[in-house]
Amino acid sequence: MQTNLGLVAIVDDDAPMRRSIERLLRASNYSTAAFASAEEFLQSGVADHALGLVLDIHLAGMSGIELRRRLLAAGSTLPVVFITAFDEEATLAEALAVGCVDLLHKPFEAHRLTQALQRGTKS
Repeated sequence: MQTNLGLVAIVDDDAPMRRSIERLLRASNYSTAAFASAEEFLQSGVADHALGLVLDIHLAGMSGIELRRRLLAAGSTLPVVFITAFDEEATLAEALAVGCVDLLHKPFEAHRLTQALQRGTKS
């Protein structure tokens, strides 16, 4: 039996994508907490004990980039892996500027996500 690697939060307003990431991470021995919005994530308090955050850039309501800014302003060091289905250069540059372990384009290969989380949690 493999040891649980820790809790990873997932914020994505695309329900099938969110469920897919949950299954992938659980199969990789992470526990998960999934949220449909940045606001729901902030209200949950999960940021205080999560190992990492998989965060969609484009969300209904508060964007993933704005959520990252708020976490940073609150002193959070939670590693973030941004995910996106869009290739807008300005948005991608903004995401990189607020800091992330990696930025993955949907659809992405499963190993890229788990490798990014491993890098983020080792720093």
